[in-house]
Amino acid sequence: MLTHEDIWRGIDRLARHAQTSPSGLARRAGLDSTTFNPSKRVSADGKKARWPSTESIAKALAAANLGFDDFAGLISGQPRTSALPSRGLADGGTSDPFDAAGLPVGADWEAIPFPGLAPGEAYALTVQDETMLPVYRPGDRLVVSHEAPTRVGDRVIIQRRDGSRAAWTLAEKTVQGVRLTPLDPLRPCITLPLTHIAWIARIVWVSQ
Repeated sequence: MLTHEDIWRGIDRLARHAQTSPSGLARRAGLDSTTFNPSKRVSADGKKARWPSTESIAKALAAANLGFDDFAGLISGQPRTSALPSRGLADGGTSDPFDAAGLPVGADWEAIPFPGLAPGEAYALTVQDETMLPVYRPGDRLVVSHEAPTRVGDRVIIQRRDGSRAAWTLAEKTVQGVRLTPLDPLRPCITLPLTHIAWIARIVWVSQ
């Protein structure tokens, strides 16, 4: 049986996994920033234990891109992990490191442990230059998924048919193409016809 201490320990470990504080995790999940604070874990007189709601835990897990099985692993200290393919975002070479669907190919990928996602569901790309400032900095690791549906407002990686790829915010989708907002607010939006796009994948998690 999980105790009050177990659940809150899981919340703290979930925040560390997401590389933020408990209050930062709450904000990322769309909750009040004090939802997971130590002061909310007991009553005002310190005599009664207070528990996080299942809804707040579910929202926090969604914000960290984990499931309840992963949360149980965080509580026990034995997280369910898998290894994702990883490489630098700007890595080029003589061959394309992606197949026609945008999935990793070739031997130039390393494996990194990551809870909750299988290699067929996602991969990681490390930002190597300053072209994605001010949102992403060199060294930031982007976990990208072709399985996750793309929606207006999502940040995505797009590879064009000429082999170039970059991160954008998806502003509009039509049957002919997409309108994209650059990460740099000083740059203009662009519209790309689908015939110019090799693949689109959603950024589902960022290590900053």
